[in-house]
Amino acid sequence: MKFILDNIFIVAIAVVSGGALLWPALAPKGRRASPLQVTQLINRGKTTVLDVRSADEFAAGHMRDAKNIPLADLRNRIGELEKSKGRTLVIVCQTGARADKAVRQLKAAGFEDALSLEGGMTAWTAAGLPVTK
Repeated sequence: MKFILDNIFIVAIAVVSGGALLWPALAPKGRRASPLQVTQLINRGKTTVLDVRSADEFAAGHMRDAKNIPLADLRNRIGELEKSKGRTLVIVCQTGARADKAVRQLKAAGFEDALSLEGGMTAWTAAGLPVTK
């Protein structure tokens, strides 16, 4: 106890930095689905795939029938997705981080059934699932 009182600033810095390291793991990420779950959703129909990667990344390989709207343009182009409001939106990026941001934006815009592909295109291709160029 004497150590803690004598070094209160060092202890406080350690606690704050530990909290900062834990925050990303504890922060809500939105709904996610594995490549297998996404495949099942696509096979059932009523699903729209939205790829939020850049146009160059999209051209290198993407999921079949995916619509490309880069994350930077999503806020301005969200109107293009109005027809998909009643469908399940599967958001895809390279690793899943950008897709989580896109899911939050879409939920705020009224898209209730939006989820991200866990692991992104990296997980999709690792699972041996088809990619279109």
